[in-house]
Amino acid sequence: MQFSEEVSAWFRSLQDSICVSLEAADGSGKFGSDAWSRPEGGGGVARVLEKGALLEKGGVMYSAVSGELPAFMKGEVKDKNATFYATGVSIVLHPHSPMCPIIHMNVRYFEMSDGQCWFGGGIDLTPHYVSREDAKTFHTGLKAVCDKHNPSYYVEFKKWADDYFFIPHRNETRGVGGIFFDRLTEAPGISKLQRWDFVKEVGQYLAPFYSDLLKKTASLKYGENEKQWQYLRRGRYVEFNLVYDKGTRFGLETNGRTESILVSMPPAASWRYDHTPERGTAEAETLSLLKKGISWI
Repeated sequence: MQFSEEVSAWFRSLQDSICVSLEAADGSGKFGSDAWSRPEGGGGVARVLEKGALLEKGGVMYSAVSGELPAFMKGEVKDKNATFYATGVSIVLHPHSPMCPIIHMNVRYFEMSDGQCWFGGGIDLTPHYVSREDAKTFHTGLKAVCDKHNPSYYVEFKKWADDYFFIPHRNETRGVGGIFFDRLTEAPGISKLQRWDFVKEVGQYLAPFYSDLLKKTASLKYGENEKQWQYLRRGRYVEFNLVYDKGTRFGLETNGRTESILVSMPPAASWRYDHTPERGTAEAETLSLLKKGISWI
């Protein structure tokens, strides 16, 4: 089995295991399975849950696609005729409760016919209401994953996430960050297999962490004010994904399956003209914490 096939098979098994864990945490929701193919090469499996007990919408998407490089990547390579193979798992979960954060994760592998290959990915948490305790737990766990593989990873990849998951036209981060990395190749003292071990552990982090968070926040009370704020924060999520997210752009520009690419969109969102929370409110505090460079640990 070629390395790319091994990676792709593991990602497919990761999709299945995450869906099983999230179904158990939700208690009633079930993920459907929708296989799709891409005319230019490859395809994937979309696993979507809607209207669960705790999850309003969740997508756990697997893909393995190949073909000619998209136009926006041809300027980055010497061989304009090079072909690519890309495989990965991408997840976005939107809970019913505004007291529970949105979570996103992506782990992926990319290789080209000229021999270049690399890993990428990341995981970030987007609370509607920032809980310092939950942010600390999230980042502490991520740091432990990173430190197990390289002592420089957490600091480097946390800063990368702060810079990547940022909405410039709002001058705010999408949430409390996490880690983000791209173009991870072999390096002095770091083999491809060591990179792969790290990526696998990142992929396994989401399900247990978020399952615990779903259960923890399930009993927290909220009202119409909190729901309206949730819709506004979801609007920010939409803005980032449609304007800045590189994965969305890659999927659309390589003729990926539109429904699978846009599964990250929330089931409902809103925009209010020039809305500014009152001082001293939980909403105002959340906005004050959507900044780069915060140390959550």
